[in-house]
Amino acid sequence: MSNINNFSKVTPEIQKLASLCSNDKIDPELYTKYDVKRGLRDLNGKGVLTGLTEISEIVSSKVVDGQTVPCDGELYYRGYNVNDLVNGAVADNRFGFEETTYLLLFGKLPTSDELKEFNSILSGYRNLPKNFVRDIILKKPSPDLMNNIMRSVLSLCAYDQSANDISIPNVLRQSLELISIFPLLAVYSYQAKNYYLDKGSLYIHRPQPNLSTAENILYILRPDNKYSELEARILDLALILHAEHGGGNNSSFTTHVVTSSGTDTYSCMTAALSSLKGPKHGGANIKVVKMMNEIKKNVHDWNDEEEIAAYLDKILHKEAFDNAGVIYGMGHAVYSISDPRAKIFKGYVEALSKEKGRIKEYNFYNAVERISAELIAKERRIYKGVSANIDFYSGFVYSMLNLPLELYTPLFAIARISGWSAHRIEELNCAGKIIRPAYKCVQERNEYVKIDDRK
Repeated sequence: MSNINNFSKVTPEIQKLASLCSNDKIDPELYTKYDVKRGLRDLNGKGVLTGLTEISEIVSSKVVDGQTVPCDGELYYRGYNVNDLVNGAVADNRFGFEETTYLLLFGKLPTSDELKEFNSILSGYRNLPKNFVRDIILKKPSPDLMNNIMRSVLSLCAYDQSANDISIPNVLRQSLELISIFPLLAVYSYQAKNYYLDKGSLYIHRPQPNLSTAENILYILRPDNKYSELEARILDLALILHAEHGGGNNSSFTTHVVTSSGTDTYSCMTAALSSLKGPKHGGANIKVVKMMNEIKKNVHDWNDEEEIAAYLDKILHKEAFDNAGVIYGMGHAVYSISDPRAKIFKGYVEALSKEKGRIKEYNFYNAVERISAELIAKERRIYKGVSANIDFYSGFVYSMLNLPLELYTPLFAIARISGWSAHRIEELNCAGKIIRPAYKCVQERNEYVKIDDRK
């Protein structure tokens, strides 16, 4: 008999039981028969309306002469076009993530004095409880940083004497604390993994009160604390663009669902982190990086578009990369003609690639983006256009910033905690009922059989 106490191994006993699970499949035709909106989306890709929000809006189509037609994507935070938020911060030569967080939480743009006070509050919360790094983060490092962050968030509950108080002032206080310390949880988790599991060096730098979120990430991550102005600005831009994306994305929807049960903030944010960890959500940029590395290995002439197209065609036909038939970073559940976040990012990516001496690689990404869109449109019947989403370029940016691959999804979480917090507060303010969608059972009824008579 195999050792069933081995927690990391699938034993023969488990393998045998798993065969029973594999038979538990529902006939795909039943979804059509009962008009089930799989993934809460209809056959045309339109999302099922399950709630209302004032936090953000995604625009992918417009009505022209009574007809709904695709348009360049637009993203609004609290009614403000994200392009304007980015351009405003750039024009003033300041960091914009903190302003964006203020906007998402409170529904208005802060004055200079309000932003200064808000930054002071965030800075004051930007520290962990005494011995937390030693006792929680360093004691049992995980190869998966998202798991480490989730464990840390749940552990913080034990340090909070008002952990289960879901009054708005207390939830806001908890949210601001988490927004402030997420960079520490992520970077310190990476340092622990790098030291204990990867046999590297251990650096635990304290954040600096006068630095922005983006600057502090680079400051506490790098051994020498050094970074360029452009690097910090680009990272700040990434945080702004990832901070929120409509109430219907998987992790924000998770935040609404879990909040509606009346649970505490730490449990709610751990659930959101669990959602974001998935490769179909926050882990998508890692897939793009791995795919692009594979393409670069197999395409010998980066200027030969026929060679690029041939290899992308193999990926589409499940003959290359992970054999899933997916060109990662292309297409989006809502956007059709363009993802506004990708368009904004792209211009800054070019500037960074020139500073880093990687303009050739940037041009290669451009070619892959354009050729992929053409191939997908030609090969597959799709109800809307195909364009690059923000994941296509974010991984490339992070690599130019010399950020470790393990931190890519945690960086998404560092940004998105702002949106999650806004959605949690909105749900507490507006709801009352627990969110419980309907599932139709299609299992036939069975007669009970005594155990001695079962086959």
